[in-house]
Amino acid sequence: MSRRLGWTPRQRGSLTGETCPDVFELTDGNFAVIGTEATAELDPHLPSDAARADYERIVVITRETLIRAKRDIPDA
Repeated sequence: MSRRLGWTPRQRGSLTGETCPDVFELTDGNFAVIGTEATAELDPHLPSDAARADYERIVVITRETLIRAKRDIPDA
């Protein structure tokens, strides 16, 4: 992992370590997300032009997590 994007979970108020969604930039330029696995619940609701491979999962992160990461997400 290259760096965290946005605030740490502790800075966002997770003092127990139980809710720790997070976003990281990887050394190869890709991104990794820690979130709540929600594939079974959300897969049937994907739009018709969206696809998910068998090895891919849908994860949910809080709105605050993504908003706090926004400043660190590169434009290109």
